[in-house]
Amino acid sequence: MHQPTASGPTRFGFFIAPYHPLNGNPTLQLQRDLELVELADRLGFAEAWVGEHHSAGMEIIAAPEVFLAAAAQRTTHIRLGTGVNSLPYHQPMMLADRLCLVDHLTKGRLMMGIGPGQLASDAAMMGIPQPRQRDMMHESMDVLVRLFRGEVVTAKTNWFELDEARLQLLPYQQHGLEMAVASTISPSGAVLAGRHGAGLLSLAASDPSGYEALLPNFRVYEQTMAEHGHTVRRADWRLVAPMHLAETRDQARREVEWGIGHLVDYIRKLSGMDVPWGDTAAEAVAQWVGPGFPAFGRATIGTPDDAIAAITDLAEQSGGFGTFLVLALDVADRDATRRSARLFAEHVIPHFTRANRNRVASLDWANANSERLMSGMRAGVEAAFERHGQALAAALRPRREGQ
Repeated sequence: MHQPTASGPTRFGFFIAPYHPLNGNPTLQLQRDLELVELADRLGFAEAWVGEHHSAGMEIIAAPEVFLAAAAQRTTHIRLGTGVNSLPYHQPMMLADRLCLVDHLTKGRLMMGIGPGQLASDAAMMGIPQPRQRDMMHESMDVLVRLFRGEVVTAKTNWFELDEARLQLLPYQQHGLEMAVASTISPSGAVLAGRHGAGLLSLAASDPSGYEALLPNFRVYEQTMAEHGHTVRRADWRLVAPMHLAETRDQARREVEWGIGHLVDYIRKLSGMDVPWGDTAAEAVAQWVGPGFPAFGRATIGTPDDAIAAITDLAEQSGGFGTFLVLALDVADRDATRRSARLFAEHVIPHFTRANRNRVASLDWANANSERLMSGMRAGVEAAFERHGQALAAALRPRREGQ
């Protein structure tokens, strides 16, 4: 087993965009997403994040807060995050109002993810200029944090206006909603998170460029946090990467071959370019675990030990982080996906949480003291025989007839 030299994560969860093949039943696909959150809750995963998208067919959850309200009815402990709300798509007061409602419905399990919007096709349909999206995200968050604090807000931009706006229902959580800002390669997310004291959500941790940007972006985050008087906690940093696990690497790769063609087709059509990865599913899998896919980065497709090694590497590259999120991609069938989640919960999570450290120490202590303990046990047995030998002999002696 690998032991990280930097602080490895102690919390784990799923990041569900989601990505679903276009030849499946969308109603059933959404039900399976709910089932995955329900399973994650039973297995002890700490978080589930759900994305927002409005076009391109595969990422079919348009309102993560609505989905999470449904998931909350099926779960007990798992915290539920919008991964992410695309701020330029929403009037900020209306978004804040909806999130406060869901925070009450979940009794404080809601988290808010923040981003500018990922798909160019989403922004295009709404007439949002792509160069403006990050500025719009900053403008929206500036008022959202004030609304969540209960302030009365008056603000005007070229795309929204608030006039003495206030929330009639504040968050259920006494200290407000936990927020995390999406970060990929540019430092924009790190700056926004640092300005408002929010957590950092690194969505491209396994992408070669995103991997190299982890530590530089965190340094920007630390500097910005300090400039605005906030305390930096690496425990508030979340990293996302794709994984699928099985008992062997060969089995894991065969299971992913089931649906990887849909993912490759999605990448091809969004980018408008042919992809030079060969024509077979096996070749696509080899590309994904090797150089990686654009935007999706490198995948870990293998065993729990492979997952431990990959997460350890991320901990060492980043200097340490608090939560690892498995990017759910619907590339294996339902049973294999559920088995992968169980393998992760059974073997990967306890490695990093050191859940068995006292059990191991207990057996090691028993082994180190075995001679003394066993000799004492034997002495006790012998003493018992000596004390009760006559009674035992009498009990075993044949009874005479008539007695």
